[in-house]
Amino acid sequence: MVFSSITFLYYFLPVVILCYFAFHKKCTNAVLFIFSLLFYAWGEPVYVLLMLFSTVFNFIFGLKIEGSENPRRKRLLIFSVAVNFLILFYFKYSGFLLSILNSVFGCEIRINEISLPVGISFYTFQTVSYIADVYMKRAKAQRNFVNFGCYIALFPQLIAGPIVRYNTIEEQLSCRRETVSKFGNGISRFIAGLAKKVLIANNIGSLWGYVSSLPADEVSTFTSWLGIFAFTLQIYFDFSGYSDMAIGLGKMFGFDFDENFNYPYISKSVSEFWRRWHISLGTWFKEYVYIPMGGSRVKKGRLFLNIFAVWMLTGLWHGASFNFILWGIYYGALLMLEKTFLLKQLKKCSSFVQHIYTMLSVVLGWVLFASENLSYAFDYLKIMFGFGAQAIADSTALYLLCSYFVVFAFGILGCMPYPKKLFKRAMKNKGFKKMSPFIGAAVFLLCTAYLVDSTFNPFLYFRF
Repeated sequence: MVFSSITFLYYFLPVVILCYFAFHKKCTNAVLFIFSLLFYAWGEPVYVLLMLFSTVFNFIFGLKIEGSENPRRKRLLIFSVAVNFLILFYFKYSGFLLSILNSVFGCEIRINEISLPVGISFYTFQTVSYIADVYMKRAKAQRNFVNFGCYIALFPQLIAGPIVRYNTIEEQLSCRRETVSKFGNGISRFIAGLAKKVLIANNIGSLWGYVSSLPADEVSTFTSWLGIFAFTLQIYFDFSGYSDMAIGLGKMFGFDFDENFNYPYISKSVSEFWRRWHISLGTWFKEYVYIPMGGSRVKKGRLFLNIFAVWMLTGLWHGASFNFILWGIYYGALLMLEKTFLLKQLKKCSSFVQHIYTMLSVVLGWVLFASENLSYAFDYLKIMFGFGAQAIADSTALYLLCSYFVVFAFGILGCMPYPKKLFKRAMKNKGFKKMSPFIGAAVFLLCTAYLVDSTFNPFLYFRF
């Protein structure tokens, strides 16, 4: 089940809201926990057992770690973290590793296809952050199993983030306040995210889907750039739209989740881009990998090793394939260059040049990210720069540009903070403020109409 579906919008969510506010305050976490398990079981009933095992296991080990002294405390940490990551490794990376062994050593190990539990990377990182926070005494172990289960399985951010660290919502699990104002803000944020996803991501995504399905010898250079620009907008509005919906749903139930995006496409360096994109993942790697390895307070050689390690892991987190590994190495190399000398040189350039450099770097990175394999990625990159392209431009490119021009325009505008600033200014007008609920309802109905009429409705980050 996805947020941008008729089933969720008109059946599941209304029932959850009704039950949540109908029961006594002490039962609200239990209501959310039960409905979150039902939400997850909608598409993958078997893997609910895996989630329950993870919940029980980490609940017990959190208590054990808190109640132990070193060195036993450290051994418990290592064991629990190892179990969490071994589960993730089995489902996400075992097939990839076996294929490498077969290729390199000429083995004939049979590789059984294992379906990937939706969102396993997200909730594994949440469980590990909980165990680590308890070990480092940044949070107390949760003694109420229902509250802990609610944290792990909470359906708003369960399958595609943002990654909610335990110490940020520890108090909210037992003491939060739901208000009419907060509920209204949650609805507004949810509708904004839904519009991003349905009206922009889905529409522009169909362009990338078309271009990426074409044989390489039928793609012109201009068409290839249109295609990857479309993916650049699709992945932003898809993922940030989901994050907005998750944050909005959280507010409806009294939770305050951290922001996950901050207009990354206005960045003037790759370093700034990654401070603005998927903030919860970047924060997780900084807190639990980069800083424990020494962070930036080390010699230059060790600093580069730390950056390289973090970005290798970031690439692997996104998927078990060589294109994701290379994507991570690519960004690691760019960040090393920026820390060494590139940032100083960029600051001497105009804002326009800085922005062009950043967006070009990001767009080229998305080619690696979006491709099925490295061979396709390299072929696509060659076409983008005129090597092996059927032409510089053709009638297909012109047709696609004309067909998607309006969506491109709205997409580019939506990547900037100006619409939000304009909306906030308009809300100071009493007449507009009174009309805002009707505007929100109209946008919601428009999204519904698109969902009824369209079959193209993927969530790109569900595969992680």
